[in-house]
Amino acid sequence: QVQLVESGGRLMQAGGSLRLSCAASGRTFNNYPMGWFRQAPGKEREFVAASSWSGSITYYADSVKGRFTISRDNAKNTVYLQMNKMKPEDTAVYYCAAGGNIYGKGYTYWGQGTQVTVSS
Repeated sequence: QVQLVESGGRLMQAGGSLRLSCAASGRTFNNYPMGWFRQAPGKEREFVAASSWSGSITYYADSVKGRFTISRDNAKNTVYLQMNKMKPEDTAVYYCAAGGNIYGKGYTYWGQGTQVTVSS
């Protein structure tokens, strides 16, 4: 089992930057690819970004490519999502997840989510 706890979500102005954190505990964190997903009101949850277990390979949704960066610190059992040039359409509950692949498929462990709201 892996337990995941997200933090860092808040109300933002468009164009600003925010970093989300996800602290993992339980089974060995650095064995897993880690991902970030988001769910906007009235929409299905969508893939945002993922990192290989080493952090050397990352993959992003087209909607965030060039603006968001996923990184991880395996010594701290933490994965991050740096969000820059934020837009109102980035408003969503953001979830971190573990156990899937670099392309956002097959994730089995999920956090509770953290709310990010971007005002125009």
